Amino acid sequence: MRYPDIEIYLRQASLPAIDAWLGEMLDAAPLRGAGRGKWHTRGHHAGHEVPVLLVEKAADGFASLWLDSPLTPWLRDCDCARDAATRLGCEVRCSLGGWQPGDEPDRFWQVLPDGSEGAIDWPDSGQ
Repeated sequence: MRYPDIEIYLRQASLPAIDAWLGEMLDAAPLRGAGRGKWHTRGHHAGHEVPVLLVEKAADGFASLWLDSPLTPWLRDCDCARDAATRLGCEVRCSLGGWQPGDEPDRFWQVLPDGSEGAIDWPDSGQ
């Protein structure tokens, strides 16, 4: 099932590395400042525009990367998180799936650059 958008959380990923990855995956121009601690650009995938927003220090030392389109190279947040962890060499977190009322709001999926991954409680994960 394809998600309507993608949001992942990056720990200590460099802006040049993110730019290079987004450039390769989405043919995106480098991120540009969009206010204090915010960066944006637009990429393209399968002939469709993909708006991108990066918010530094979104949560507990992580930056939020939001791709506001259902038409990305990744079907789900966890697919994007796996690619980002490998390509950017950093820890990445994302939601466990599509959130619904009654779901645990603090349960996330964690992917490490070495390929290990699993469900965690965030912020109580001790990381």
